[in-house]
Amino acid sequence: MPPVKLTDIEAHRICIIKPSALGDVVQALPLLPVLRARFPKARISWVINRELAELLVGHPDLDELLPFDRRGPWGNWRQLYRDLKRRRFDIAFDLQGLFRTGLMTAATRAPIRIGLQTAREGSHLFCNAIISGTDRRVPAHKVYWRVAEELGLGDAPRRSLVALGSEEQAWARQRLDKLPRPLLGIHPGARWTTKRWPVENFAVVAGKAMRNQGLAAVLVGGPAEQPVAVQLEHLLHRFAPSNQVVNLTGQTSLKQLAAVLDQTDVLLTNDSGPMHLAAAMKTPVVGVFTCTNAVRSGPGGEEHELVSTQLSCGGSYKKRCPYRGAKHMACLEELSTSRVSAALERIIDQQDQYRRAA
Repeated sequence: MPPVKLTDIEAHRICIIKPSALGDVVQALPLLPVLRARFPKARISWVINRELAELLVGHPDLDELLPFDRRGPWGNWRQLYRDLKRRRFDIAFDLQGLFRTGLMTAATRAPIRIGLQTAREGSHLFCNAIISGTDRRVPAHKVYWRVAEELGLGDAPRRSLVALGSEEQAWARQRLDKLPRPLLGIHPGARWTTKRWPVENFAVVAGKAMRNQGLAAVLVGGPAEQPVAVQLEHLLHRFAPSNQVVNLTGQTSLKQLAAVLDQTDVLLTNDSGPMHLAAAMKTPVVGVFTCTNAVRSGPGGEEHELVSTQLSCGGSYKKRCPYRGAKHMACLEELSTSRVSAALERIIDQQDQYRRAA
């Protein structure tokens, strides 16, 4: 707990330090309207990786972005530290909890520097207050919301606003409007190899739903995920030859991706940033969880279906499988297509019920 109650303080300049990753930034978004409600006249700044900065552009409760390049030259880092010092922040929130963000927090010289119990690499040493109830056992979306609770606004609605412009919305409509509904989004990629459910499994689940429900599919992801998306596209044409598939992988900006996810009816995905972005756009997700824990890392809300491996090593957060032989990546095989198909069918059936009721 902070030595000074956040419900009692006043602040004119606030710094949020949450540079990455996509899913974490999205889950922290609901704090912006809370901070604006608590400090209506304050100037709110956010330190963000340059590649993610677009996501926050135009947010009505954010006054300033401080983008930086993580792998940029030392001169860029030095300039960032100077900028942080010059702004004379009253409060700094380190929501990342790494050594480099600890240095950023110290650079603000804010009299109140707040961190979380999930802090690593000694970053807590740069803070003078740690919010309780934010350890690794707590779901990530609840960890960030603890800040709202400490501000006395824990009962406020959670709004994950991504400010989409007419251009992004028109771009998505141009590519998706002629597709039949319901529209199935698929994100088969992930940064960690241990998060990547086999593309063949995605094809089996999606192909079955497309044939049975008459779905069209749109594939999404970043440029590095184009090869797996091309493979999935070919498989879907084999498994559901009469259904339409649009592959937008590597072709979207972050806001275009948000606009696409906003127009899909459900997203089938690994544990990834697009999963959380879809949830922020109020699109139900079927999330596949192998090396990560669905409760800790999944989006909140009963509208989602999160399917986890039942092996004891599931949720270990290992970027590389520690086992060899028959146990190597066994979670990918254990998590069956039948379980994921059943989850997808439940969401589609539920949406059908909503449409009939309307």
